[in-house]
Amino acid sequence: MSIDTTEIILVNDADEATGSGQKLWVHQQGLLHRAFSVLVFNDNNELLIHQRALDKYHSGGLWTNTCCGHPNVDEEIKSAAERRLGEEMGFTTSLDFLYKFHYIAHFDNGLTENEIDHVFMGIYNETFEVTPTEVIAYKWVSVAEITEEAQRNPQDYTVWFRKILKSEAFNEFVSNNYILS
Repeated sequence: MSIDTTEIILVNDADEATGSGQKLWVHQQGLLHRAFSVLVFNDNNELLIHQRALDKYHSGGLWTNTCCGHPNVDEEIKSAAERRLGEEMGFTTSLDFLYKFHYIAHFDNGLTENEIDHVFMGIYNETFEVTPTEVIAYKWVSVAEITEEAQRNPQDYTVWFRKILKSEAFNEFVSNNYILS
């Protein structure tokens, strides 16, 4: 695991910036910070998911949403999500904000995610090439298939992705957009 010295945004319960800290330190201290998760669908109503690189600072090797990350200090969250999509998955697309939620997850290595996670959605249908230091594998799956699989084998999926799949806001979006199969 390489040491990431990126400064990320600390927030209060109302998601108002209160300062910043180095990414690893913030996770060691379990401080509340801003994050994002991206969900990209194709025209077949399939969701693009990926398996995280094994040497990620936590949740390595687990399957998760299309991409996720943290905005840098003074970076608008939507711009950060679009930037990170390109860095991880090798493509960009327009993203729309869906909702945000707060969660806390403690990991065996002593790190803690204490995030207000902004969830964005996009559509993409072209070819792409992932960044191998970020992504082991990827696949397009139906929402029904991935929801069932994550319930059957939760240990194979990231905490935040499982929370997204179970959220009322995500399921309402899926129902309203006929992304059921």
